[in-house]
Amino acid sequence: MIEILHASREVETDPQSDLRSDLELIDAVNEGDHSAFDVLYLRHRDWVVNLAFRFTRDRDLALDVLQDTFLYFLKKFPGFRLTAKLTTFFYPAVRNLSLTAVKKARRFQSDESISERVEAPEEVAPLENQREQLAAVMAGLSEEHREVLLLRFVEGMKMGEIAEVMGIATGTVKSRLHNALTTLRKDERTRKFFDK
Repeated sequence: MIEILHASREVETDPQSDLRSDLELIDAVNEGDHSAFDVLYLRHRDWVVNLAFRFTRDRDLALDVLQDTFLYFLKKFPGFRLTAKLTTFFYPAVRNLSLTAVKKARRFQSDESISERVEAPEEVAPLENQREQLAAVMAGLSEEHREVLLLRFVEGMKMGEIAEVMGIATGTVKSRLHNALTTLRKDERTRKFFDK
């Protein structure tokens, strides 16, 4: 719906050329400036869809989550107040919407396709690429450990920000990060990343 909304009206502002901060843009949206919402959307849509894809592993579901996230955000106006970075606000919404989308998608899969997947053994191709090796090890981590690693090293969030978006104590974030890094150091496929 957001895509349709934006496609139906001409976007006059380029998010890179608009030098207003997210906070200034939010104030403008609260005052009725619809083009400011367009700038926020264009500025953050790639981040939102990439995060959604990390949770869903499905391009179409990630695009649905993108639209749902910005609809959720749009409903906050007027009167929305930003108390942290906008990505910190978006993260729990994207995460929850992604997990819900995955659950709905699984619910509508036919029993036949599920049984075919279960019965067909997966052939494991040799991992030649370092990126594939890292992805394989990361897939073996629990969701909580993987999420903390991604937030810290991919999103560049600080410990306090991670604690806020995940709704856990900072000590828990540190513990999960330590345990995840320890696991990566111990695995021979990823140990080389720590020896440098």
